[in-house]
Amino acid sequence: MARGMIGVLDWIVDKLSRGKHGLRHQTVLKVGLVIVIAFLIMTVLAQYSWLTPYSPTKYRDAPRLEGPSIHHWMGTDQLKRDVFSRIISGGKASIIVAFGAVALSMTIGSILGWISGFVGGFLDRSLSLTMDAIYSFPSMILAIVLVAMFGAGLGPMILAVGFVYIPTYFRVTRAEVLQVKETTYIEAARAVGVSSVRIVLRHVAPNTVNAIMAVSSFNLADAILTVAALSFLGFGLPPPLPDWGYDIQNGQKFLQSGSWWLITFPGLMIIALSLGFGLIGEGISDLVNPKRKRKKV
Repeated sequence: MARGMIGVLDWIVDKLSRGKHGLRHQTVLKVGLVIVIAFLIMTVLAQYSWLTPYSPTKYRDAPRLEGPSIHHWMGTDQLKRDVFSRIISGGKASIIVAFGAVALSMTIGSILGWISGFVGGFLDRSLSLTMDAIYSFPSMILAIVLVAMFGAGLGPMILAVGFVYIPTYFRVTRAEVLQVKETTYIEAARAVGVSSVRIVLRHVAPNTVNAIMAVSSFNLADAILTVAALSFLGFGLPPPLPDWGYDIQNGQKFLQSGSWWLITFPGLMIIALSLGFGLIGEGISDLVNPKRKRKKV
């Protein structure tokens, strides 16, 4: 079974790299993919009772603040809820917000970067100044302000976290466009009368995809941490819905009494998922930037 999974991963990464044989030795990317895929599968299967035998929200006739045992692998909380069931179910919110926020920021930031870099002039200066102003704010503080304005919940969190990352995609995309638009084939396309919209969509935008993919993976890792921080501060899902950040905030009150499992397991899940996305970002960066030299593992 292990050999079969390795073969499938080889096929996936080879397709993503368009046949670059060096990817077969990309252990970093493979490990990241395994971690992220495992979390996605866990999130999808969380609705089935055989994976989460206890309800993550309903109180049960169980010991209060019981440590990890054969019946409760990760213990119970102060309301007698199974921590393992809450951990498995709690990843859904983080993954939805992270992917939604990155998709939103990538779409808006990339489009604005294409337009700004290709058109130039006053529009470019105006957009660059606006994005620099947004980028100068601490991302966490800006996200907290936006969530406080929009209200708590998945939708407001997606809008807030997504807005924070728009300048990142804008700057990366604009820098790539400024390099591409001066190339010979772009000048040739202009000379034969190809419209600006067609040049951007057909020739400029595809050359920015590699940089956008690398940035997206790192932003997903950062988004997981941002979502957890917002939930920890009370801007996430309303209780008693399972949420890793909220569970850490709730568990810290019982840490001094020895209930270490309430914050340890949610914290490990946050670290593991953000690490998975970070490893994918490192792997993609190595692939799209041949000048980077990483010692093969």
